[in-house]
Amino acid sequence: MGSVLSYSGLSTKIRAMQSRLVTEAQLQEIIQLPNVTQVVSYLKRMPEYIQAWSSLDENDIHRGDIEKLLKKSIFGDFSRIYHFANPEQKKFLELYSKRYEIRVLKEIMTNLFDHRDTDPVDITPYRDFFRLHSKLDVDRLAASADMEEFINALKGNEFYGPLSKIQEHETALLFDYGMALDLYYFTQIWNIRKKLFSGNDLAEITKAYGEKFDMLNLQFIQRSKRYFHMDPASIYALLIPMNYKLKKEEINALVDSSTNEEARQIFQKTYYGQKYEQLTVANLEEFYNYILRDTLEREARKDPYSVAVMYSYLYHKEHEVNRLTIAIECVRYGVAPDEAMRYIRNN
Repeated sequence: MGSVLSYSGLSTKIRAMQSRLVTEAQLQEIIQLPNVTQVVSYLKRMPEYIQAWSSLDENDIHRGDIEKLLKKSIFGDFSRIYHFANPEQKKFLELYSKRYEIRVLKEIMTNLFDHRDTDPVDITPYRDFFRLHSKLDVDRLAASADMEEFINALKGNEFYGPLSKIQEHETALLFDYGMALDLYYFTQIWNIRKKLFSGNDLAEITKAYGEKFDMLNLQFIQRSKRYFHMDPASIYALLIPMNYKLKKEEINALVDSSTNEEARQIFQKTYYGQKYEQLTVANLEEFYNYILRDTLEREARKDPYSVAVMYSYLYHKEHEVNRLTIAIECVRYGVAPDEAMRYIRNN
């Protein structure tokens, strides 16, 4: 799968798409604009958005509509890559696309827990994508009146199992349902990767996801102890059940540590504590995106004809939409440019 021949056309397509992503210099220009109307006008002139946004009237578009259009651009790019992919590459993309399904499931569940209806308009960005790449009936799910109806609507789908198990607990929170989906997805990726990939592709996908899962586990441990003062058994229940560079005994020691200083000393001896000198237990969340982005960029540069190219581009596209959404909010509320860039860079 990782040969130049199988990736040549797809890599060329992705390089062209990569060249249209918003740069940091352009983000700095955006946050200095006087209002959201001017931001839309700016985006309409960019190669990535000029075609899809050309007919929009920037004077008559709501901020929420802008966010929907930005989300829709993620799915448009995914579909373009999928169109150029061969059957083996599509298997990875189908696995990757489950993160989009989980995203919309979480959005609907959030509304249910907040006792708010899900506006059919809010799922517009997902509808065309789900019709092509998903078996979820997103309209039926969005029409659910409560969690029982929502979970029943998932019967026959792979997400029914993990969510129905959480439903058995009367005190289950939104966090519990979201965590069940994440753990199911992450475990599936880790367990299936050797069936989908071999050789260099397997090594790259193992590294990319392995570091991601290690860093997420470190964050879960840190947040659980620092903010929620959870007992070790409860923390272990939240962790992704796999290890890459983070050894099981190191995880156990961090979970069982009784002070911040003890946790710091344990962390410094881990692979990540030694590799990233500026990384500490306290700033894990801040560095998470930086480390993941750095890993994907290095893997894509090292082998531009591999699965890393697809994963790297999709990550950067989602990252672009997150940053643009923050930039728009900063312009809307008149946040100073320097402060706005700090928010953007931390995302």
